[in-house]
Amino acid sequence: MSTEAARQAFPAIVWLRALGQDQTSVRIIRYTLGVTLSAALAYAINWPLSFLLPILVSFMLSLPLPMPPLAGGLRNMWYTLAAFGLGLLFSLFFLQFPMVYLLMLALVMFHMYYYLNRGGSLWLSLMSFIAILLLSMLGNSHEGLATGVSLNFIWTGWLTVVMVWVAYLLVPDPEDAPFPQKPGFQPGYSQPAAAAALKSTAVIMPLASLFYLFDLTSYMLVMIFAALFLLKPELSAGKEAGRNSLISTLLGGAFAWVFYWLIVAVPEFYFYVALMGLTALYFGTQVFSGKPTAKYYNSALIALLILVNGSMGEGAEFTEKFIMRVILITLAVVYIVAALRVLDSFWPVKSSEKVNNK
Repeated sequence: MSTEAARQAFPAIVWLRALGQDQTSVRIIRYTLGVTLSAALAYAINWPLSFLLPILVSFMLSLPLPMPPLAGGLRNMWYTLAAFGLGLLFSLFFLQFPMVYLLMLALVMFHMYYYLNRGGSLWLSLMSFIAILLLSMLGNSHEGLATGVSLNFIWTGWLTVVMVWVAYLLVPDPEDAPFPQKPGFQPGYSQPAAAAALKSTAVIMPLASLFYLFDLTSYMLVMIFAALFLLKPELSAGKEAGRNSLISTLLGGAFAWVFYWLIVAVPEFYFYVALMGLTALYFGTQVFSGKPTAKYYNSALIALLILVNGSMGEGAEFTEKFIMRVILITLAVVYIVAALRVLDSFWPVKSSEKVNNK
């Protein structure tokens, strides 16, 4: 749907567009509105995994991209279904045979890293990594739990696509707004992409094997964090991703502490929505500020949403959740940096480059 069509379809909310006279203001308003509506819907209905809706919406709206076309949104819905279908395949069939499972896991992880390194869909890659690792760990403990989580995640992923559409329709971009050029998918064989994928797979597989063999389901976030840090397997990129995650977690934790106790003081739905709106507005302003610190704020909002959600249940402990998340991210960073350092010292391409430089 075009911007003009969006204005005609929603004449009553054109005033939202008037609040911002430039693209940055529009993105801030859209980010605020999308996150707030998603958080309100998730809190009001409260289906399993509903807390993921504002997290996924904030991630999508933080990207400097135009409104997803209908075909693109439907494609992301299909990617979500395919990713969790693949995850269920692992949890229902391969987990019974440890050697087959580990072999297939290595093969699929390599192909997903390779696909992403050639310019493949980020949404499909993220959904696939989360689905395969998460459902494998859950299926190793309880088969029915993996199936239920998969269905709820698919529903949440589909609703994310709808909420992103709604946010763009309510707050469309200005006419002829500039957007960064999207890199195209590289067909055929790519040696650099294959080398990077092989390195990422070589680092993640020992950790995945350890978690599978010892059934470390309680600490599965370490493995998921590690897999996502390895989207760029260079040592400097792994360090930077880990450092950024630590800073974002500490920043989000500080805001989450204030957010949590304000909700405790005024436990009303309208207050929660208003507070979420103000919080999303502040974070959106920082995300699109163009400052060097902007890269921390969307991840910090995600950390806030996770920490607050995990602390609102009966008997939940906020401090314990926060400390555990920091520990998990730290462990993932330490493992990635150490493994990449060891791997780089034996990597044949690097050795040949050293010889050529002599």
